Amino acid sequence: MEALQDVLRLPAERLFKEELEALKAADTGKVPAGWQLSPRSVLTFITGGEAGGRIITPKYIGNKRLVEMAIATLVTDRALLLIGEPGTAKSWLSENLTAAIYGNSGLVVQGTAGTTEEQVRYSWNYAMLLANGPTPEALVQSPIMRAMEAGGIARFEEISRCASEVQDALISILSEKTISVAELGKEMNARKGFSIIATANTRDRGVNEMSAALKRRFNIIVLPAPPDLETEVEIVRKRVGEIAAQYELGAAAPADEALIKVVTIFRELRSGMSLDRKEKIKSPGGAISTAEAISLLTGSMALAASFGDGELRDADLAAGLQGAVVKDDDKDRLVWKEYLDNVMKKRGEEWRGLYTACKELNS
Repeated sequence: MEALQDVLRLPAERLFKEELEALKAADTGKVPAGWQLSPRSVLTFITGGEAGGRIITPKYIGNKRLVEMAIATLVTDRALLLIGEPGTAKSWLSENLTAAIYGNSGLVVQGTAGTTEEQVRYSWNYAMLLANGPTPEALVQSPIMRAMEAGGIARFEEISRCASEVQDALISILSEKTISVAELGKEMNARKGFSIIATANTRDRGVNEMSAALKRRFNIIVLPAPPDLETEVEIVRKRVGEIAAQYELGAAAPADEALIKVVTIFRELRSGMSLDRKEKIKSPGGAISTAEAISLLTGSMALAASFGDGELRDADLAAGLQGAVVKDDDKDRLVWKEYLDNVMKKRGEEWRGLYTACKELNS
């Protein structure tokens, strides 16, 4: 069995195994059919707290009521759809909800333009099919069918990236809680506990718009971007610390000053307005999300550790900012140049080092 330290990314149920065990041991609430924790314990796992003397770290920092609504949805037989801008922790919340409720977050359909209906329902082992015809042994179950059989939760990531006919394959599954296998003359009936958590990116609206019939099968929860600078800084600080520890980057954690500067830049570029509301700002074409800020800072820490003295400096941040903002080379480079000259340059000595480092890269 592979050593845990050799795994690049652990699923949530393994990463937080000890926390889940502590919650199970201390759980006194009613556990719904197919669940491993009561709804209140699931909430504690997601938003943080204490169980049996063990600290439970928050997995999602945001509106607690939204998490309560998501959990309450999954107690019923209604599926859950999490919608939001890029970087609003839709997939992270989906994974951790599934880990807490079912203990296996790996039953995933990844929505893309190439996702087929077979990946939603079932397919066949064609060698066995040709040799023996349609048999139960030749049936290849989709993650959704496996979740139905076990009474678990399947995840459908980026559902709006799929073609309409693929999306609509879910309608009968969510309505009837069955998948008909016509070739075998049988139906797969969902066990208690089965549900689906889907995610959709608001930037994908108009790509493959979900039908009204499919939307009615979901309880839709919109996850907002962090409401203020302080909340976003806290989210970024927490995740950067976790990722840096996981990869053993060997660099000092970013100072609060660096965190505030990066988050300030991202919030202003994202909103098209300076934080003091005095200056309009052009936004780049790519996603300027909290997740991007986290990636920027961890990448800058790796740069500092590998090619510097381990201290995160303005030059390291500037390199990360350049890559995060400038995606569409010509348009984004102009947006970034205007931001540097019209906003960052005017912020005085405190921002001078970062401005100079960014300007050198963008010259």
